[in-house]
Order: sequence, then C-alpha cells, then structure tokens
Amino acid sequence: MQERIKGIDIKGINDLNQLIQYLDKKPLSIFPQYFTTERPDVSTSKLLEGRVICLLDGSPYSLSTPTSFFEFFQSPDDYNQRWLLGTLSRALRFTALVITLFASAFYVAVSMFQYEIIPVNLLQQFIKSRSDVPFNPLIEALIIESIIELLREAGARLPSKIGQTIGIVGGIVIGTAAVEAGFSSNILIIVVSISAISSFVVPHIIMTASLRISRFIFIILASIAGFFGIIFGLIILLIHLCSIKNMGEYYFKPIAPLSLKDLKDTIIRAPYQFFKK
Repeated sequence: MQERIKGIDIKGINDLNQLIQYLDKKPLSIFPQYFTTERPDVSTSKLLEGRVICLLDGSPYSLSTPTSFFEFFQSPDDYNQRWLLGTLSRALRFTALVITLFASAFYVAVSMFQYEIIPVNLLQQFIKSRSDVPFNPLIEALIIESIIELLREAGARLPSKIGQTIGIVGGIVIGTAAVEAGFSSNILIIVVSISAISSFVVPHIIMTASLRISRFIFIILASIAGFFGIIFGLIILLIHLCSIKNMGEYYFKPIAPLSLKDLKDTIIRAPYQFFKK
C-alpha cells in the first residue's frame, strides 16, 4: 500500500474515494475493489482480521484492503446478534442479489423467448397485460428501469423529506399512469419494483451501484438469447470476479479459490466458538 501511494503523482486529493480510483489495478471493472466505511468499529474489526487501513486527513471514510466480494454483503449487525439471525440476514441479502440481477432479465427472456414455461392460467393474464403495450419487452423494461433510476437520483439529490415523498408518490403515480395508458404491463411494474427494493437490501451503496449497472447488461443479453443470454452473462461475470486480485488476494475468495475454513464467515455467520483467536 505504501508503494502504491508513493507512486501516485498528482497535486492533491480531496477525498479518500478519489485515492481509491488511483489505487485500482482494474479501473475498468464496475465492482468496488476497496472497502470503505465511516464506522470506527468496522475499521477496528478489519484491523483485527489482518487488513490494512488507510486514512486521509479531512475525509470521514477509511478504506481497508485486501477486500473480497462477500464483504460488501456483510453488516456490523451480523456480529452483534446471535449467529442464526446473522446468517438469515445474509441469506436474505444474497437472495436480494439474485432478484435485483435477474428479475427484469427473466421477464424479458420469458416474454421474448421462453414464454412456454408460464402456467396456462397465468399466461392468459400475461398476454392480456401486454396486449396494449406498443413496445417490445426490451424497450419496455429499459424505459421502466430508467424511470426508476431517475426517481432514485432525484430522491438522493433532494432534501430527505422531499426526496422520500418524490420516491413514493412518483413511483405510484408514474406506475399507475403507465399501466392505464398502455405504456407498460402491470406485471413488469411489479417485477421492476421488487428488483428495485431488493437492491436496497445490499448494505453498501457502492456495491448497489455496480449491481444496477449489471442489471441493465443482463436485460440486454436476455433480449438477445433469452435464458441462454442470461447464463452466458453469468459465466462472464463469474470469470471476471474470479480474475480480480486485490493486494495479492483473490477478490472472490473463499469461493475461488475454495477455502473451506473461511466459509464460516461469508454466506453464513458461524458462532464465535468456531473462529480462531
């Protein structure tokens, strides 16, 4: 870390997140490679795990390295409550990961290619909901997803009370108007809403942004080859995650390379008796 910082030749840095972008070895990757936090207890826990902590004068954040993909789905609350509740919380976050990545892409794939997997009773409702929509499923999904992103950005830029009102009222009004005007199907509104809610379950906002970008990629791949496009995108995504190394450590550890002893603090949170001193 000291050698990398010494190799940076600029006049000044205003924030720690700017420093992170200079330290990145894979700047084209959409996934965060350094873990940042404002909480002192999280920083001290990273030190106890053997990580390196970097602070910048005037910045409220600290960064820790090396970082793994699974750290961004962990919360300090997992360690402050009993292990079973912490494990269930993590399982819920990884379920939300699958939903936010593939829900809209699944809708596009089913609408354009694999509609035969829909039960007959549901298929009738599905055809009825799409009968008045003038766009194909890809354009329809991209428009609704883009509207959700606009509402998200508007809510983040406005004051907190107004931002919450814009998010709730805007989502309800626009969603209802889009269905009544035949602009979108009601099933897609439900799918996109569940996908957006699932993205908020991820505790770290920087990983949420990466998942939002990945969701659009999967939607486009699903429009090209259906489920085969989704599977192809998933394989490319896993290959990319397995290829990233951060300060000599693999980003997708302990899954790749597999480390059974480290699995007790990734998808699950084992009791403290199973951890070494």
